[in-house]
Amino acid sequence: MGPKEKIIMTERSAAVFIQAWWRGTLVRRTLLHAALRAWIIQCWWRQVLAKLLAKRRRMVLEFYVQQEWAAVRLQSWVRMWHVRRCYCRLLNAVRIIQVYWRWHSCHSRGFIEGHYELKENQLNVQLEISLGSQACKVQQCIPLPLKE
Repeated sequence: MGPKEKIIMTERSAAVFIQAWWRGTLVRRTLLHAALRAWIIQCWWRQVLAKLLAKRRRMVLEFYVQQEWAAVRLQSWVRMWHVRRCYCRLLNAVRIIQVYWRWHSCHSRGFIEGHYELKENQLNVQLEISLGSQACKVQQCIPLPLKE
């Protein structure tokens, strides 16, 4: 066969050739439509998977944030408890020091101790004033004016 050889076709072979070409076109078109449909379904499925993945990530992130906040809250409670315990110890020490200081200042400077009693129209007052080793007792009845 040469490069420019003519092929002679009969009517039947021409009809078979056209039918084959048409069937091939239909098959290719059908395959193209099937491929496009498959591609659309794949795109949709990838979107669904992406949404599921985003939802899972969000849930994991929310769980992580919840755990972190719980840890932070627990840490703050422990720190508060520790600071409060230190504060209570210091407050107790301050009170003990104040009691001893007041006792010392009362014994070195003196103090006034007294009682009073209110009866009908009289006020009975008993005072004891102590300055170091000296002591003085005062007892007095004061009449109260009555409004009529």
